[in-house]
Amino acid sequence: MKTLQNYVNGQWTDSKSGERRAGFNPADRHLEICTVPASTSADVEQAIAAAQTAYPAWARTPAPRRAETLRAVWEVMKARVEEFARTITLENGKTLRESRVEVQAALKELDFQLGQGRRLGGPQLCSELAGVSCQLRREPLGVVSLITPWNFPLNVACRKLVPALVAGNCCLLKPADLTPMSAGLLFEALHDAKLPAGVANLVFGRGSVIGETLVMHPSIKAVSFTGSTEVGVGIATRLAGRATKVQLEMGGKNPLVVLRDADLELAAEAAVVGGYSCAGQWCTSTSRVIVESAVYEDFLRLLVAKVESLKVGNGLNESVNVGPVCGAQQYETILKYIDIGKQEGARLCVGGKALTEGALSAGYFIAPTVFADVKPGMRIAQEEIFGPVLSVLRAQDFEEALRVANGIAYGLASSIYTRDLASAQRFISESEVGLCHVNMHTAYKEPQLEFGGVKESGRGAPEAGESGAEFFTRHKAVYVKE
Repeated sequence: MKTLQNYVNGQWTDSKSGERRAGFNPADRHLEICTVPASTSADVEQAIAAAQTAYPAWARTPAPRRAETLRAVWEVMKARVEEFARTITLENGKTLRESRVEVQAALKELDFQLGQGRRLGGPQLCSELAGVSCQLRREPLGVVSLITPWNFPLNVACRKLVPALVAGNCCLLKPADLTPMSAGLLFEALHDAKLPAGVANLVFGRGSVIGETLVMHPSIKAVSFTGSTEVGVGIATRLAGRATKVQLEMGGKNPLVVLRDADLELAAEAAVVGGYSCAGQWCTSTSRVIVESAVYEDFLRLLVAKVESLKVGNGLNESVNVGPVCGAQQYETILKYIDIGKQEGARLCVGGKALTEGALSAGYFIAPTVFADVKPGMRIAQEEIFGPVLSVLRAQDFEEALRVANGIAYGLASSIYTRDLASAQRFISESEVGLCHVNMHTAYKEPQLEFGGVKESGRGAPEAGESGAEFFTRHKAVYVKE
């Protein structure tokens, strides 16, 4: 069991309240794996004060030197991949294979954003006046708040923290209650890298207790949040009318469209990878599969056979394909939606229940589930479930498939499987999402491209890519006459 502390002004410290909360392994709800400080607004204010003090010197440090300081974090993580992966599996539940993929993805995010240290300078432009030079400068904002989710506790933290620091800001990071240990390991790496005191601060605590100060404190210049649409929209509403920049990466209900000319074997495999990796708890996971009628039953048979072969169990077991879901609330919500699907009249093909026998009885395990004959208006086709549940819908043709794919409140990721270039190009053009894929699963991404959604999936600038550091800067136009 690990005893975690806040990291404020370069020091590990307990909360001023002196209270602590326990963390548990979702594969064994009785196994206590850590304790964390139950922080209050006073702890957040202390961290903000430390960040404000550190900001002038950090902002004056040349961006390449800031990135070079952070390069040591990459080296520490690279040397401790297995420790990071095991930690993620212990607190999140995903399989070790999936956790290793997350650590490698975090390293790639780090590597790209560190390179931004040499690309942050704005363009030199031509003036209409003789003897005048024009330049656009990008400058840091100040102190920023970063709020990260439990489903990718390391990758998302790196995707927010590193570009913010490279851009010259000082940060407060609040990780999700369910996954504090990954953030603790990341800050151990920052400490080992000898990051100047106060530049990056870690505060554990419930959003209901410290969220107001993290978001509304007058010294906070930007808030970057990843989590549920409900909480994200609440943050945006609270900050409406203020100068605080807001970046929100929220929910998804991502469609995978399968046309009659698709390679059905590959499409079914993509649905399984996108639908059940991380127990379906990706914001970009496949939630709806929309299949043309001509191949609907053939595709469904392939899909069900693949799902039936998945092995569910403790993610520390290398032979397991699907781990537990992350915590009691998630467990209860997913089971509620499975009941809703049954009540709505969808055809349950496989799964549809909690797994409570033997070693699974102590954890939050749910059988990978497929509902067929789902109608577009059903709640399981419209609302985010965030678990190992696939809804398979029938479409008469491409036009209907596209209409159904877009006919939801969310717009994060989508995919189409087809051999027809014209259909693929039209899908790319008309799919109402931030990430679009052709003949690939819905969750695929690379760090050099932006990551974010439209509609109720995202607000503000996307994360990752060049927009990662861009969000954490402001522009200044400069004119110099000789």
